[in-house]
Amino acid sequence: MRPLSIAVIALIAASVSACVQQGQGAKTGWTPIPRPAPDEATPTGIAYACEGRKEVQVVYAKNRASVTLDKKTWRMEYQPQDGGFRYADTAAQWSGRDDLATLRESAGAQRPLAYNCRPVRRTT
Repeated sequence: MRPLSIAVIALIAASVSACVQQGQGAKTGWTPIPRPAPDEATPTGIAYACEGRKEVQVVYAKNRASVTLDKKTWRMEYQPQDGGFRYADTAAQWSGRDDLATLRESAGAQRPLAYNCRPVRRTT
């Protein structure tokens, strides 16, 4: 009877582990999508979901980013920054850290145009 108890415990532990792993993905519904290195020559498109149901489309390539929000596109240059990333032009900047980004105006009060942006899918 003892070997059966050990087998049952092992089966329950495996089942609980699988539920926890599935639950984590189900809670967030988010899979990490890494941003390419700034000097990567191959264009990489990523769509970001932001607060207020906004979507920002970004195409990264060779120290540049084309950032689109609501049919407006900014062509930005990479600006080295400690602990995060930043692309900017004279009108706006796309910056953040890890998997969280913000699009904001460059002039004046630097009003956020889209914030709490997380990558949700690759684009073509």
